[in-house]
Amino acid sequence: MSVPVVLSVAGSDPSGGAGVQADLKTMAAHGVYGAAVLTALTAQNTHGVQGVHPVPADFVEQQLRSVLGDLDVVAVKIGMLGDPAVAERVADALAAHAVPHVVLDPVMVATSGHRLVPEATVEVVRDRLLPITTVVTPNVPEAEVLAGVAVRSVDDLGAAGERLRTLGARAALVKGGHLEGPESVDVALLARSAVGAVEAERSLHTGELGERGVDVTAVEPSPTCRAYTGFLAEAAAQAPFDVALAAVVPCFRVYAEVGRVVHAGRATGPHPYAAWIDTYADPAFDAAVTDVERLLDRVAGDPAGPLLEAYGRATRFEWMFWDAAWRGERWPVPA
Repeated sequence: MSVPVVLSVAGSDPSGGAGVQADLKTMAAHGVYGAAVLTALTAQNTHGVQGVHPVPADFVEQQLRSVLGDLDVVAVKIGMLGDPAVAERVADALAAHAVPHVVLDPVMVATSGHRLVPEATVEVVRDRLLPITTVVTPNVPEAEVLAGVAVRSVDDLGAAGERLRTLGARAALVKGGHLEGPESVDVALLARSAVGAVEAERSLHTGELGERGVDVTAVEPSPTCRAYTGFLAEAAAQAPFDVALAAVVPCFRVYAEVGRVVHAGRATGPHPYAAWIDTYADPAFDAAVTDVERLLDRVAGDPAGPLLEAYGRATRFEWMFWDAAWRGERWPVPA
């Protein structure tokens, strides 16, 4: 099996904490072959940047031709560009070689808030690179520059991301670390996504049952359903965030897997549960589940304590929930 080749187009960091040095170490850690095209030499360390020596655009182009003309590059990660002529040469090279995946991590604003690139470079990035970008990953100041909107809240993050998508990027990850205030951006975004997911699922299930003459409000939840939802409600109300998240993740993953399996075995033509299958077999749903799982990995405390217990109990409840429907579970004693 061949090793994927990933190209970093960025500046250097002699201290190894950023730029192509950090990119190459990240690529090696993930088992891919890293190549690099330098756009600038810097003198910097953990305390700051002491000097920048831009690489001439003609030489950046020569590097790009050498690498792209020889190696089978499957992805490019773009960082510092600086000069608009350099940005143009990069855009030309990517257009000529049709690299399948482009990650754009724009370097435009210093920690102090000072703009690092002229407006002409921003225009090239916006007009020529965003339309071929698989995912763009700006921080808040960079998102404001690229999207042309102010970002002051979690809702603004979403608006900036949507704006970047309308400009051509297939996906946008706006990093919220620069936002001030006590609100955790990851937690807040998850909460908003969870509300949207619950509303969408409720609408889907109500519609499915309504088409079959079932009044949802008149149906008594099964014993397992009562126990499962009670467990989830208790975890959401009383448990720490990581434990509560661990309690809901199994449901997300099971629905994604069931949707995938059922969709793969689905015959062509009309299907009575097409809307349900298409919802949970949607790659976007699987991607959202993966995002939640990664968030859990990041915020998890002691994995051997209450978190593991919550995850295990939720997994057992999830199995019981599907089994209860299969068996047509009823309350053994009437109300």
